Amino acid sequence: MIHEPTDASGHSLLGEDHLEPLVLDPCTASDHLDAWRKLSANALDPNPFFGPDFLIPFLENTGKSGVRLFVIRCGRTGDWLMAAPMGRRRLGLAVSAASSWATEYGPLGTPLLSVEAPQRVPAAFLALTAEKTRLPLIAFPYLPFEGATARAIEGSGNWSFRRGPVSMRASHAAGPEGEAQFAKAFSGKRRKELPRLIRRLSQEGEVRFESHTGDDVPRHFESFLQLEASGWKGTRATALLSHQNTARFAREMIEKLAASGSVRIDTISVSGKPIAMLVIMLDSGRAFSWKIAFDESYARSSPGAQITLFALERNLQDPAITGGDSLAVPGHPMIEPLWRGRLSYGTLLGARSVPGRALQMAAKYDMALEGDIRRVARMLLRRAG
Repeated sequence: MIHEPTDASGHSLLGEDHLEPLVLDPCTASDHLDAWRKLSANALDPNPFFGPDFLIPFLENTGKSGVRLFVIRCGRTGDWLMAAPMGRRRLGLAVSAASSWATEYGPLGTPLLSVEAPQRVPAAFLALTAEKTRLPLIAFPYLPFEGATARAIEGSGNWSFRRGPVSMRASHAAGPEGEAQFAKAFSGKRRKELPRLIRRLSQEGEVRFESHTGDDVPRHFESFLQLEASGWKGTRATALLSHQNTARFAREMIEKLAASGSVRIDTISVSGKPIAMLVIMLDSGRAFSWKIAFDESYARSSPGAQITLFALERNLQDPAITGGDSLAVPGHPMIEPLWRGRLSYGTLLGARSVPGRALQMAAKYDMALEGDIRRVARMLLRRAG
């Protein structure tokens, strides 16, 4: 039985706006797909990783049985107003919280919040999450801090919020700002060198830059899987094809996204052979650069930089795209010089009780400590290599 979420004073957060709570197993939510997809298409900030076409194949194939879809909907219309997959997760080295389920396969923790949602909806969602998980701390990792959703959550009454360590990753704008970013990226030495490398590459055969959408995507995604597995990710067993469950998840997810026109694969080929490929997810005017792969035997031609710049150019040519998110790690040496915008993100921590607020402080330092340890470990590995 789901009780009505209440504020810190015990007052219902649902009645005045005819709100209703739902807690669902995402993998068995077939009766709710229309409402779920409608919310995904009308979210303040798009998140393709929390829509059913990505989330269901991901959870079904990765065994995350403890994740539940928390929903606030309108009791009169049945429309979903806010939803996110939530589960218990350790934030750093020690502190745990009820967390939106952002992962390395979808590093974006923005809940789906309807553009038509009443102001009370985020508070109702937070209260529902706290009640059902029995955890005093709620976390939204990989949350863009400048987005409308983050502002709406932070405006929830009777909740205290703290931001964890802030990171910046590559992104790009659209329109004149995006064109200026492209011009800055494709200038100086790079403007001469990249075309020269393509001319040299053309001596081996016809070089083609192509974008694939719709029914063509699943076939070209198979080429992407093979290309990724042939490189260092295959050697380290981190390619999608390295494990049956990740390969199955990726194929199912791509097929679903392709059917709705929500994915594009950009390709550079030589004599019909792909040497660089980039998978881009498209959601409500936003382009998300999901996976990249290139043939390492062509490294001297800079295939990774070539495909990244081509994808940026394609995004700018599409009037439906209002901006792009690289989803790359901060400081990525190849992508950051090419996608000149920056997206500020991190973990938003919410609490309303005394124990929860104590955990907020502990979690902030816990995450910072873990980040420092990871940076030192990466530095030592580079020196050892």
